[in-house]
Amino acid sequence: MKRFLFLGVVAVMLSSCTASRMYYWGSNPSSDGGTTRYESLAYRLYDAQSPQSVCDLVCLYEDMVQHPGGTRGVVPPGICAEYGYLLLQASTAEAFEKYATNKQRRAFESSNYAQIFPEKGEQMLKKEIELYPESAKFIAPLLKRLTGK
Repeated sequence: MKRFLFLGVVAVMLSSCTASRMYYWGSNPSSDGGTTRYESLAYRLYDAQSPQSVCDLVCLYEDMVQHPGGTRGVVPPGICAEYGYLLLQASTAEAFEKYATNKQRRAFESSNYAQIFPEKGEQMLKKEIELYPESAKFIAPLLKRLTGK
């Protein structure tokens, strides 16, 4: 009986050690230090910004928003805000227009990036508030400043 109880406790403890992720961060950790695709691209954007890094990050954000995963099945906190802020920067549409690959361009229905990026940026900031109401205190003034609404 003690042996059965001991084996039951060990089985429960081992089954709880799985690597479940609450949110989807772009892909599974890579072999280069265990960073996710999001971490690698976000660091690359802010460390050595290039037009290609902007295009890569825009497409990653779009994938994360369109295909939320993880155990919660929602976009991770802050991603919609980061994505919206990036899309509201005028230089983002210009960089995407010039440097995006054909595969990256297919992520969007229209090729008029100067029009759709600001609209989608505003939409993403509002979605951040919808998903995480506690962010409204920070996002609402930012949204007003960036869009004038």
